[in-house]
Amino acid sequence: MAGSVFGRNITVSTWGESHGKALGCVIDGFPSGMELSEEDIQKFLDRRKPGTSNATTSRKEDDLVDILSGVFDGKTTGTPISLMVKNTSQKSSDYKEIASYYRPGHADYGFDQKYGFRDYRGGGRSSGRETIGRVAAGAISSKLLSMMGIEVCAFTKAIGNVEIDPSKIDPSVRLSTPTAMPDIDADKRAMELIADARAKNDSLGGVIECRITGVPAGIGEPVFDKLDALLAQAVMSIGAVKAIEIGDGCQVATYYGSENNDAFEAVGSKITKKTNHSGGILGGMSDGSEIVLRAYIKPTPSIASTQETINQDGENITINIKGRHDPVVVPRAVVVVESMCAITLLDLMISNMSSKADSVISFYKKS
Repeated sequence: MAGSVFGRNITVSTWGESHGKALGCVIDGFPSGMELSEEDIQKFLDRRKPGTSNATTSRKEDDLVDILSGVFDGKTTGTPISLMVKNTSQKSSDYKEIASYYRPGHADYGFDQKYGFRDYRGGGRSSGRETIGRVAAGAISSKLLSMMGIEVCAFTKAIGNVEIDPSKIDPSVRLSTPTAMPDIDADKRAMELIADARAKNDSLGGVIECRITGVPAGIGEPVFDKLDALLAQAVMSIGAVKAIEIGDGCQVATYYGSENNDAFEAVGSKITKKTNHSGGILGGMSDGSEIVLRAYIKPTPSIASTQETINQDGENITINIKGRHDPVVVPRAVVVVESMCAITLLDLMISNMSSKADSVISFYKKS
């Protein structure tokens, strides 16, 4: 299978299936000398693991990470970092029936047409558990970014028709609410909506917002490798994401140019903008403002309601999907969006180190 590797300077290869023995990733090209432990990575994995609240699947997994290579005496060595998380709570028998038909909203039909064969257990390679490798790599990338004063913060903006109040946002709250919302009142209303959807054997979608602060101007390339283009690719590669917005997003189509343009101003020796409709990116490069990205997540396709589909013989049938599934994937996907943004940004920042001749000369010039 092609397409399991992301990045240029730092590459992330994810591997494993939902009901296989384990999942993980290999990170190649990461700089040496950064202190790294399983605990650094576990904090991120704990934010996406199942069975933590009524907003997630009942599947219980500790999702404990094991660093297999690339770290010695507590520091990265510059060699490939290999990480593994074992699966311990598979119930593959729940999925035997699925082998004979195609689930609505899933990749089953596409897999059969592409490969002539598929791992039907929990979606196999297209399962949400594939994101374990992404989150592990994101934790490592985020640590190095934070050492440069860059913070990547994602949270749930909306679930169904329940949206947070921008005036009540408290980023620290997102780590304690079951919905990952930074607004306690919205979290309570969203949990009521989730309970109602679960009672109806249905599911919900939502919106994740990611804000990145501390990024210097000039990160990203002006043509194909634009910062916003690569962020969009990274986040759109997450299975449940159906749309991406940067800054004011789709709303800019209704603006006049005079409304959409962000005026620059000098505040002392610092260049800033009076507004941020661009979401911190102009011409494919960061402009020094806060980067704002939103990901739109579809409702969980695995629902217990009766649905229409076809089997592998082309016969029309009705199904009721069994198993343990999230009524909404948004809360667990927050850290995945955050991780993919961190991986993308760090990779482009390393590229930027060679953009100016002076930078290369100063690095190698003998004193």
